[in-house]
Amino acid sequence: MTSIPKNKMKTAPPITIAKTLAHFRTITAHRHHVMRECFRLGLYRQGLAHDLSKYSPEEFLVGARYYTGTESPNNGERRVTGYSSSWLHHKGRNRHHYEYWMDYSAHMIPGGFAPVKMPGRYVVEMFCDRVAASKIYNGESYRDSDPLRYYQRGNTQQFLHPQTAALLELLLNMLAERGEDETFAYIRRQLHK
Repeated sequence: MTSIPKNKMKTAPPITIAKTLAHFRTITAHRHHVMRECFRLGLYRQGLAHDLSKYSPEEFLVGARYYTGTESPNNGERRVTGYSSSWLHHKGRNRHHYEYWMDYSAHMIPGGFAPVKMPGRYVVEMFCDRVAASKIYNGESYRDSDPLRYYQRGNTQQFLHPQTAALLELLLNMLAERGEDETFAYIRRQLHK
């Protein structure tokens, strides 16, 4: 990762009451979307615990400072500082992010990094997370194909274990082609096998 030269760094925006409240509403609405989806799938503990770290000072204050309502505040922090301290905190505490499942060894792993296969229940939570984020950011214009398009734009597959990528892509494609009800019914049937 290249950092932003000091003479090119922007000044961090102030934290305001309006942005703080809006950020709180956004992360809470997102959490509730994921919670409902996890509950539909029988993932009660994961639904209740989803993204709780976003309320920690390390993540919440960054979110309030860089809140826009149109993208993750982590992107705003990256533009100003060259990295996201909030994201580094978040990904290390939430197993539904594929970055949590990256192994590192300068000597034992070719290339230094290797994705580890994610347990199915965390792939499903990652799927729910992507659907909920698309619903929050796209609002009324949300379509079931949005999470798949976001995944395809992000070049995420290169960082996923092949079996993790296959499962996530299966679910995203099924959602885009067959809709939420059929995809969730499929997950419920398969999750408990």
